[in-house]
Amino acid sequence: MSTTTIFLTRHGQTEWNVQHRMQGHMDSELTALGVQQAEWLSRGMRTQQLDVIYASPSPRALRTAEIIRGERSTPLKTSEAFKEIGMGVWEGRDSTELESEYSEQHRNFWQDPEQFKVEGSETFAEVQARALGKLQEILVDHQGETILIVAHTVVIKLLMAYFEGRALPKLWDLPYIYPTCLCRVDFTDGVPEILLHGDTSHYEESEAGMES
Repeated sequence: MSTTTIFLTRHGQTEWNVQHRMQGHMDSELTALGVQQAEWLSRGMRTQQLDVIYASPSPRALRTAEIIRGERSTPLKTSEAFKEIGMGVWEGRDSTELESEYSEQHRNFWQDPEQFKVEGSETFAEVQARALGKLQEILVDHQGETILIVAHTVVIKLLMAYFEGRALPKLWDLPYIYPTCLCRVDFTDGVPEILLHGDTSHYEESEAGMES
C-alpha cells in the first residue's frame, strides 16, 4: 500500500488583496502580513518532510513558496497549470467597480461559476482541467512522496471541489481559502482522503489576515 500526500496552500496576502482588486494572471507584491503568513506556515511545517514543492510562476505564489521552503534543500518547480484563473479585462480592476459595470458576470463569478466568462478570461472548467491534469501527472511522477503545491484561491477551490465531489454552483461555500491556509489530501492506492481543508492552525496571531 502506497500513500502520496499532497499539501495545497494559497499565497500570502498581497497589496491587491487589501485593495480588493482582481489579480488573475497579473500580480502584486506580498504585504508585510503576507510575508509573515508564509513564515508562519514555514514554521508550522518545519517537521514535515517535503520531497518537492510546486508553485504557480506568479511572483506572489513563487515568493510564498520560497519563504515556506526556507533553508530546506527541497526542489522547487513552477507550473503554469497552477496559475490563478485568467480574468481577462477584469484584471487589476476594483471588485466594487466590476460589480457595478459587469453585474451579471460578477454574480456568475460568485454564484454560478459555470456561467462565468468575460473578454479574455478563462472559464472555471478550463482552470479545473489544467490544474487537475498537472496534479494527476504529479501523482504519477511522485508516487509515495509528499508534495507541497503553492497556488491561488480559485485553483485550490476547484481542486478540492473535485476531491469532495462538490458541484460548481457550491464552489464558494465554506471553508474559506485564507492566505497560506493549508489543505491536505492523501492518496492511498489512488483513492483520495481529505485530511485538512482551509486549516489556519499555524497562524501565530489570532484572526490575522482573516479579512483577505
